[in-house]
Amino acid sequence: MNVLLSPQPPLFPHQHEPSRRSPPRTMSNYTMASRKRKADDDDNEMSVSPTGSPAINSRQLSRPNKKVRAGVELAGRPLPLPRLLETLDKSQLRAVLQRICERHPDIGHEVMTSAPRPSVNGALEVLGEYQDKLRAAIPFGNSSSEYTYFRVKQPLMALVDALGDFTPQFLPPVEQQTTVSLEYLNNATKIIHDLPDFDSQQYRHHKDGAYDEISRAWALVITEAAKRGGGFHLHNGRWDQVLAKHNQQSGGKLDQAMNAMVNEVGWIGSNQNAHGQGSSSDPNSILNQLMNGTYGAPVQVGPF
Repeated sequence: MNVLLSPQPPLFPHQHEPSRRSPPRTMSNYTMASRKRKADDDDNEMSVSPTGSPAINSRQLSRPNKKVRAGVELAGRPLPLPRLLETLDKSQLRAVLQRICERHPDIGHEVMTSAPRPSVNGALEVLGEYQDKLRAAIPFGNSSSEYTYFRVKQPLMALVDALGDFTPQFLPPVEQQTTVSLEYLNNATKIIHDLPDFDSQQYRHHKDGAYDEISRAWALVITEAAKRGGGFHLHNGRWDQVLAKHNQQSGGKLDQAMNAMVNEVGWIGSNQNAHGQGSSSDPNSILNQLMNGTYGAPVQVGPF
């Protein structure tokens, strides 16, 4: 028996359950949701923005605090002392210090006792500056002795005076090392050789006086050197030959120094009289004792 059944639609449970109503949305709910979304957006921006990096936050950007002088008018004023000294060159600073020492002798004495002693190179450098000024004053071409002398008189006298001041600094007892004294005298004598020669005798007294002073300085150093080891330093440096060349170039104006070399150092005189030979034939001479290492040894007496 065929029974025709009308199709039945599928049943879903929720269709037969009473419909659920969503809670009503009030204004407070909208406000809370809006604040939550804004907070989430702020968190996302902080994670992307470099200003939110902890390295940046932990480092405080320091700004220089520029002090503004309120109410102070800008006006000219002298330089502070350190800035003023920076603008002075060597000659200007030397002139200022010299005037201060002349006005205040106690300061000058303190400078004299506190300043280091000049070296040979330092003294020769100063003398070289005076020498350059002298050369610059010499006229070009053929000029008369009178005209040339008056052109170079001032720098010539300045150089001769500087030689007279520096020379005693390197003589005993101020200078105890013979080699230092001889080194200075050698170079100072070369400077005197380069002084201008004038035809007239009245213009040559500056150079002649310089030769006389340097000759006495050589004699003093040679005499003191002869007391120390029989003048071994003089022989070791061949200073007898150096002095002889200087005397020849000066025209025999260093006779006092040559006499001291011959009289104070015995082996020098024996060398000059030994037919031009370079050493003495006396085995007991001071020179041979120094060369053999027997100088100062006890003398043996008898057939030992």
